[in-house]
Amino acid sequence: MLHAGTMRLGTFGILLALVHASAACEFGPFPYSVTGIVCRMTKPAALLLNQETAQVIQAAFRNAKFPNITGERSMRFLGKVAYGLTNIQVNNLSIEQSEVELKENDAIDIAIKNVTAVFKGTLNYGYDGAWLLHLSHSIDFEIESSIDLQINIKLKCQEDQVAADASDCYLAFHKLTLHLQGDKEPGWLKQLFTDFIAFTLKLVLKSEVCEEISSLAQVLADFIQGLAANFVQDEDIRLDISLASAPLIKANYLESHHKGLVQYKNYSDVFSDSLFSPSLLSESRMLYFWVSEHILNSLASAAFLDERLTLTIVGEKLQELFEIEDTEAQRRAVQMIFQGTSYNDSVAKVWSLAHPQISLQPEGTVVKSLVAAEISIFPPGRKPLMALYMEKEITVTIQAAYAEKKLILHPLDSRIEFKAFKCTSDPSGNDQSPRNFLQKMISVTGIPEVVSRIEPTLTSLMNSKGLHLFEIRSPEIITKKGYLIVQLDFSFPDHLLLDFLQKTL
Repeated sequence: MLHAGTMRLGTFGILLALVHASAACEFGPFPYSVTGIVCRMTKPAALLLNQETAQVIQAAFRNAKFPNITGERSMRFLGKVAYGLTNIQVNNLSIEQSEVELKENDAIDIAIKNVTAVFKGTLNYGYDGAWLLHLSHSIDFEIESSIDLQINIKLKCQEDQVAADASDCYLAFHKLTLHLQGDKEPGWLKQLFTDFIAFTLKLVLKSEVCEEISSLAQVLADFIQGLAANFVQDEDIRLDISLASAPLIKANYLESHHKGLVQYKNYSDVFSDSLFSPSLLSESRMLYFWVSEHILNSLASAAFLDERLTLTIVGEKLQELFEIEDTEAQRRAVQMIFQGTSYNDSVAKVWSLAHPQISLQPEGTVVKSLVAAEISIFPPGRKPLMALYMEKEITVTIQAAYAEKKLILHPLDSRIEFKAFKCTSDPSGNDQSPRNFLQKMISVTGIPEVVSRIEPTLTSLMNSKGLHLFEIRSPEIITKKGYLIVQLDFSFPDHLLLDFLQKTL
């Protein structure tokens, strides 16, 4: 059985990558039928991620391009007063509180409470009343503000990918106080311009900040989708993670469904008989992944076509395989196979003759494969010789876990059936001792040796995609008939979002 800081992408990144609105995509009458991979994020995970929303909001404010604000007004005795605010920048931004709510089948509501910020710039003004703006005075200003921000993120599907719409965005101002030249006391000049610019400034802030948030939301959604696509790709083998059906947005979780079809050169994958149902996943853990048996079989086929299922064993490893016991039967078999040649002058090669068949069962992941093995010896002063060739059908049940950032595989219940056997020193095949010994050797040390080679290879592959950067807690990989479920709690590394924002903005 397969068992098993902070990235701080915030609500805008992770949540957008998990769900979308179905209005722009058509999935047919039976959308779950083509679902190969499912991701469910529960409310605790959404709340955890929302704690880091401040970084996204701060980036939105900093990155907003505030236009110059100009205006004019007729004043008694002064004539026409013209003014302009230029070089507007944001300083000292802080956020007191952020809340997220999942509205069933509607949207993700994010409430940002008490965003305090200081806007600084230059105020130009004049009184000459000319029709063309001619400013004769200039003074530095700063504006203290306190703002509540409400974002209702609608999600849609474009070309089977997530697209974000954060245009439903509101800014409520609790305070908007103008200071001129650092003077905090009200004066006639401050009193004059505060009323002029307050309303216009509110409109500009809302427009620019909300536009930047909407843009940043989609940028982060694309970033997460890119991470996911890269994670399920290795050289020419990749998975199609385009959306397979409309998502579920519940009060306690978000759920997205993906095709998961394997793409490899001319290899064509088709899938239309998924076993998925939302009732198969619970809500007790932060994150769930549901994977169809079909996906694993297709990946095995692609790995076979890419000639990855080959293993060479030499030297000490070869010696360890053949010296599992010190018995007469073992010594006789070794002598017949290696004919007195040392292990250092011998090579064993193991490879798959056909793509492995994978079956997910409650007791574990069952792998059935037709395998060939060949042992070649290189006696000093003699020609190389193929000492042994055999074909065997191996069926093994594998349990797995992920601990200390490593994949752990444990083989059990192996069955071996010889399909072909040829030993050079016994061309008649009358001596059964090599075959009997090899059957035991393959079961006791051969299969564990192959599995032990796979463990670090897969771990290294996952780490190359950044999995080791995440803090994964109590992961479980549970197999059922026809599918597996990965469930876990998590937190994220500190630097990924900041690095991404710095490179993008």
